[in-house]
Amino acid sequence: MVALRREYGWGARKLQVLLIEQGQSLPVRTIHRVLKRHGLIGEEGTTPAAGQRFEREAPNELWQMDGKGEYVVRDGTCYPLSILDDHSRYAVGLYPLRAFTAAEVNGCLVKTFERYGVPEAMLMDHGAQWWSSVNGYGLTWLGVRLIEQGISLHFGRVRHPQTQGKVERFHRTLAEAIKREGRPQTLAEWGPALERFQQIYNERRPHEALGMLRPADRYRPSSKQYQAQPPQWEYPQGSEVRRLNTQGFLNYRGRRWFVSEALASRWVRVEHLDGKVLLSYRHMYVREIDLASEITRPVVFPRERQRGADVRGGVLRSPSGLPSDATPERKNSYCPV
Repeated sequence: MVALRREYGWGARKLQVLLIEQGQSLPVRTIHRVLKRHGLIGEEGTTPAAGQRFEREAPNELWQMDGKGEYVVRDGTCYPLSILDDHSRYAVGLYPLRAFTAAEVNGCLVKTFERYGVPEAMLMDHGAQWWSSVNGYGLTWLGVRLIEQGISLHFGRVRHPQTQGKVERFHRTLAEAIKREGRPQTLAEWGPALERFQQIYNERRPHEALGMLRPADRYRPSSKQYQAQPPQWEYPQGSEVRRLNTQGFLNYRGRRWFVSEALASRWVRVEHLDGKVLLSYRHMYVREIDLASEITRPVVFPRERQRGADVRGGVLRSPSGLPSDATPERKNSYCPV
């Protein structure tokens, strides 16, 4: 018990699983008392449970992605990037980045897609790597590349990290492991350290939210393969389709409307509703234009999930506002900002 506690830093419930696998069946209370007697458990407070939880039904339905702050090392700075499967909590990606930029993140995503396939959707915060907040731009070139892989994008509410609770909890576990084992002092040392943590987290560490299974017990790679050259998108027959100019503007009704610089020269679908124009790129709604006020804003949500816009009885309803049947998960992943 003491050796396992010192090696992993886990509590009695997780250690009980390992001990049973070694042929030693002991109650959790007994393990806890032994650890406390050896001074390995302090006066720890309890963390209240989240009021509402969600979990996708199968692997690769949703991945959560986020960066873990920054760690100063002798030869620069390390920015860990985490990519977590929502259903299984399996860490499909954990990378030490020298700079937290869209180019660095993209390279890691390509590696992950090539190894595990492509998810149906991804949940992220409003990091500048995948969301541009300047002048309400919305998508970055990295976000567009994800869309072109057929991925539906969801962005958490601003200043609401609970939306990405699983990857946030993953980062807490990572921070605890780094503190216990010692922080790597160079960027080169971070790679092996994160690989070791990822292997232990996925295959060794029992997870209470999974009924003490390991993430590897519930995960399987996606059958959807990464496409280095995505095929051209075909909009439904009869759609009004327009091409944006080289600056990402739409020429429409005698004037230019800003859509997204990241979508420059791409074809978008145009739909009309209640004095507004709703634009979609491939399977994602990306922009709303209010013709009366002449204001445009990003409204990023997938068409197939009807995030705020619905088609029933031949009527396309405005995305301005949440649908009445929105679940907590849908509210948290809804955007505009």
